[in-house]
Amino acid sequence: MTAPTTYWLEHAWLGTHVEPGVILTTGPDGRITDLRTGVDSPPPGAEVLRGLTIPGLANAHSHAFHRALRSTVQVGSGTFWTWRDFMYKVAQNLTPDTYYALARAAYAEMALAGITNVGEFHYVHHAPGGTPYADPNAMGEALIEAAAAAGIRITLLDTAYLSAGFGEAPEAHQLRFSDGTADAWAERASALKGGGHARIGAAIHSVRAVPADQLATVARWAEERRAPLHVHLSEQTAENDACRAAHGRTPTQLLADHGVLGPRTTGVHNTHLTDADIALLGGTGTGTCMCPTTERDLADGIGPAARLQHAGSPLSLGSDSHAVIDLLEEARAMELNERLRSRTRGHWTANALLTAATADGHAALGLPDAGRLEAGALADFTTIALDSVRTAGAVPRLGAETAVFAATASDVRHTVVAGRHIVRDGAHTLVPDVPSALSESIAALRA
Repeated sequence: MTAPTTYWLEHAWLGTHVEPGVILTTGPDGRITDLRTGVDSPPPGAEVLRGLTIPGLANAHSHAFHRALRSTVQVGSGTFWTWRDFMYKVAQNLTPDTYYALARAAYAEMALAGITNVGEFHYVHHAPGGTPYADPNAMGEALIEAAAAAGIRITLLDTAYLSAGFGEAPEAHQLRFSDGTADAWAERASALKGGGHARIGAAIHSVRAVPADQLATVARWAEERRAPLHVHLSEQTAENDACRAAHGRTPTQLLADHGVLGPRTTGVHNTHLTDADIALLGGTGTGTCMCPTTERDLADGIGPAARLQHAGSPLSLGSDSHAVIDLLEEARAMELNERLRSRTRGHWTANALLTAATADGHAALGLPDAGRLEAGALADFTTIALDSVRTAGAVPRLGAETAVFAATASDVRHTVVAGRHIVRDGAHTLVPDVPSALSESIAALRA
């Protein structure tokens, strides 16, 4: 429970336009109880949020431990597959305690960037070698606790990761990811507890990591719980080629054949798709989570986001490997990538890009009542400065355009989650020194 609070928003993005002078009231249940426009000055006792207030940003795809890879993986050249080898080495050093420390710091960085909900695609389940911890969900519970300590919501997408490739047993460094079978995965995942700031969902790591005859088990688990289901999909052409060789069809077609696609499912990346794949994803209402900074960092390619959305696939955004944590950059990059490919401008409006980063991102994480500034919605919002060196001089009514095409995470001034001020005037209220927390937790993995 949080104390009811009245906020005066200098400018607020209401989904279709920017309104000046908005009163927003939060209730003890952490929801917005009232929203009134046309209030020219702050009423007595109101908390004043100067700048542009938007709904909290949803980071729909995260691997928290990848935050430890930043800069280190930028040395030299290579491919996705050589990057993955380095990632495995970091994963081997994680324990429940070190993962909690790193995730707390990474989630605090997200709060500073205006993110109020993270979709954590979690697959580091067991000790190195694959031995379960005394508490089989110790790693997942560490992530849930880390999000609470950082003051943000989490949708823990507990991930089935059972094989190294089509018909291949897990390699040594993948043993800690695997439960052996989808049934064993489901039994362990069923013991996870959500509630409050945490929601439990499911994920299929990829079609190469879950045998085809076990895909339906994961899909059924999510369906029975009305839970979100995410899957890495066609990120690499090598995966597509291997899937065709093993099953005579694309990864999207394989998922469709086993009942994985649908409105609660989100394909992450969706980069290398056929026309038939796009029609399948759109026709089933399966979502698409684009992670442009990671996709370009790993030289994955540019996914057909515009065609997917036109076909009926809702778009969300994620920071994935955390090359940077900046959802405004992800939104901007999706549009600019499409401009580079098509050599035309304006594929999405700023309003549409913010919707992907807010309402549609929260929906992909199982929170359709978040991502909007309206009565009854969760009281999760963030305020972006309109007077920084990047944003100064813009017309306030074009605040959405300023946020998407000029602002960065450094321009976030306030973040409120469930009516509770988590970031105030650019400082985290729960983690006093986020840079030190990041440095110390990353150094512990290198010791």
